[in-house]
Amino acid sequence: MGDISRKKDRFLSPLAALLEQTFPQAYKNCGEEEADALLSPGRVALGALAGGELVGFVGAMPQYGQTGWELHPLLVAPAWQRRGIGTRLVAALQQWVAARGCCCLYLGCDDEFGGTSLAGADLYRDTWSQIENIRLTGDHPYPFYQKQGFSIVGVFPDANGPGRPDIWMAKRIISE
Repeated sequence: MGDISRKKDRFLSPLAALLEQTFPQAYKNCGEEEADALLSPGRVALGALAGGELVGFVGAMPQYGQTGWELHPLLVAPAWQRRGIGTRLVAALQQWVAARGCCCLYLGCDDEFGGTSLAGADLYRDTWSQIENIRLTGDHPYPFYQKQGFSIVGVFPDANGPGRPDIWMAKRIISE
């Protein structure tokens, strides 16, 4: 795990390819543009390498000054998933942002494909009860983030279209 932000020339294309491979619905035609933004100054860009190949990435950007940071995105190449790379990337990111005064690390994990019971639900009614009773109905990353200590702190109903919410999760990094 290491900071790759100062090696933009080396990692721009591999990061674009990883974005397109991991989230084709979001980055199919704009992976390089997004990779360029992720490797820009003021953000953190940590990579996991195997044999010199970029197999994982986590990025973050400061919000609320330096006290809140948004984790965006976490990527692990499909062939390398379920080997602890994502866990190690999140842990490295937490150390990095904590050293810079972060109090809260947060993220949004979209439910675009019906991976949770919140997809298709009317989240404008009885919102907290539905969040408390969330369950997997397919593939979704929220349980991974819960294992990393994140809690669901809210939802944006219909953020990705009707019945396709964005689930917001957060974790305290530095206690007062």
